[in-house]
Amino acid sequence: MTCSHCNQDIDHCHGTLVLHAVTPAQCTEPDCTDLDLVRHTLVLDCTEIDGGCSCTVVAQEDHLLRIS
Repeated sequence: MTCSHCNQDIDHCHGTLVLHAVTPAQCTEPDCTDLDLVRHTLVLDCTEIDGGCSCTVVAQEDHLLRIS
């Protein structure tokens, strides 16, 4: 099976883009250098990752400090 984007020579990434609350986005593809949303078919919020993400704790603490 081949990727239709690869067959059409469209700039894209096969990795998953992970969006973080307080840190820059990351891609699961180690060679990905362009973290633009449109290049990634699968985009997840870091809160959807099994085991969570440490940046969500920082964002929650920051939010609590602002409302107290």
